[in-house]
Amino acid sequence: MNEHLYRWRNKQLREHVAVIDGHLAPTKILKQATYLNVYLKKWLTANIWIYEDRIVYVGDDMPERTSQSTEIVDCQEQYLVPGYVEPHAHPFQLYNPHSLAEYALKTGTTTLVNDNLMWLLLLNQKKAFSLLDEMQNLPVSMFWWSRFSSQSELRDESEFLDDEEVLNWLNHEAVIQGGELTNWPDILHEDERGLYWMQETKRLRKAVEGHFPGASKKTLTKMKLLGADGDHESISGEELYRRLELGYYAAIRNSSIRPDLRNILQDLKDLNLNVWEQVLYTTDGSTPSFYEEGIINKCIEIAIEEGVPVEEAYAMASLNPARYFSLEHRLGSIAPGRVAHINFLTDKDQPTPVSVLAKGEWALKDGKTINQLPSIDWEQFTLTKMSLDWTLDSDELRFSMPIGMEMVNDVIMKPYPIKSEADQNMLARSKNEAYVMLMDRDGEWRVSTFLKGFTNQLGGLVSSYSNTGDIILIGKSKRDMKLAFDRMQELGGGIVLAHEGEIIFEMPLEIKGVMTDAPMEELIKQETELKKILQDFGYAHSDPVYTLLFLSSTHLPYIRITPVGIMDVLKKDILFPAIMR
Repeated sequence: MNEHLYRWRNKQLREHVAVIDGHLAPTKILKQATYLNVYLKKWLTANIWIYEDRIVYVGDDMPERTSQSTEIVDCQEQYLVPGYVEPHAHPFQLYNPHSLAEYALKTGTTTLVNDNLMWLLLLNQKKAFSLLDEMQNLPVSMFWWSRFSSQSELRDESEFLDDEEVLNWLNHEAVIQGGELTNWPDILHEDERGLYWMQETKRLRKAVEGHFPGASKKTLTKMKLLGADGDHESISGEELYRRLELGYYAAIRNSSIRPDLRNILQDLKDLNLNVWEQVLYTTDGSTPSFYEEGIINKCIEIAIEEGVPVEEAYAMASLNPARYFSLEHRLGSIAPGRVAHINFLTDKDQPTPVSVLAKGEWALKDGKTINQLPSIDWEQFTLTKMSLDWTLDSDELRFSMPIGMEMVNDVIMKPYPIKSEADQNMLARSKNEAYVMLMDRDGEWRVSTFLKGFTNQLGGLVSSYSNTGDIILIGKSKRDMKLAFDRMQELGGGIVLAHEGEIIFEMPLEIKGVMTDAPMEELIKQETELKKILQDFGYAHSDPVYTLLFLSSTHLPYIRITPVGIMDVLKKDILFPAIMR
């Protein structure tokens, strides 16, 4: 492991001290800066010295030595706050970690703590760790968590994660958290392996993030006893208050499927909450178009509008997550020793910055992007286009299950009895019912049933983007589903829509069929178009991309289409097994 990527070496530390002694010149001086001291919760005025990527001094003095290369910035009439932290990112919602980070920087989110699920599915560990190291060269601080489960029901779950792999991830310096615990019911009752991984995370003094939707106080207490530190699943002020009462760090979501932040803050007014030290924000892996106005900056804006004290609203995006992850010595404040992540604001209550310093370099200056992030050579890490060595035969589009899945909302499905004729080539347009199939990307198995509530017209949709990396087919016409599949295969992965014998939309996902390397601004336009087309064809909810992602996710009720078959999640029963091809 390249340890120098994760900490300053002795030589660098000596140089930092030499700047204070006047032997070296700082690289930047932020002169007469009004900045938020998140410890005192006060706005102070100081001169801030930066040497390369680190803040080395905050105070009244100017340095004894400067050089021609020292940049002196007059900060009068601006307000400086620490760079924002997204503590719970899922950086593979069509975008990739690099494109998300590049976009996040433009509105002041300078640190991302990322899900590692796709690297577990797509890469061997050596390649994954090389990629983590590569991303340390970005101006964004990129951290990761280590999952303890696949969040679905894989055919080879025991091989997906083993002790050695999880412990290697937990010991990696870029990994600062264990979880999230989507498999918490198993851990609570019988999963000794998951409990062991939790304890190893605690031994390494890293956080354990829960996933406890609707959990009672007793359940939260039990999981606290087992080692959980935080949870982001509150959907009301009362639920958030309950977590704080028990000593959890609690992130409030403002996400595309759970935009709860404003309502929770309104609830908290009635509960007279005035202590914010263990409250964070998260956008919880929102789909691209939700980020049109930014990421954590938008959360701060909502908090200020809802009456959270301004100083606390910024601390919730900086100091609080730094403390949660035991990174306070490196991140979360404008203070000596911290990474030089600094946002420049026009006003205290305007959290979208006009300028951004990331690791001491300008990412945004006076509203203009200064430096693009160094590109990632995805092929170097075997993250190429998806290549299938098999084809789909039309006669495999068979749907004969007696039980289908009916959408309650974007992501929750309940069972229903199927009455439609399964052998038809096209389903009646008068019904909001479609065929649905999950196919192994290696071509070994398939699972099929019906899906109610996704469309009442669309001929076919095929997506290589899914929670397990397998291929989803949905539609009312078998011919259009086959057409969309063939085009998706030609693209090397993506989301393709076909209707009445024509391709009407395609979104290439050139990184293993799961992510694109297109800029976020372009992707936002594409996803907005996809959503509009699907809604025009009868999609009645708000986030079809999340529907595709979570069709096979077994941490949600009630029925799922998984690699092992149609599953009753609550009973953990396989109602109808997958069919081998």
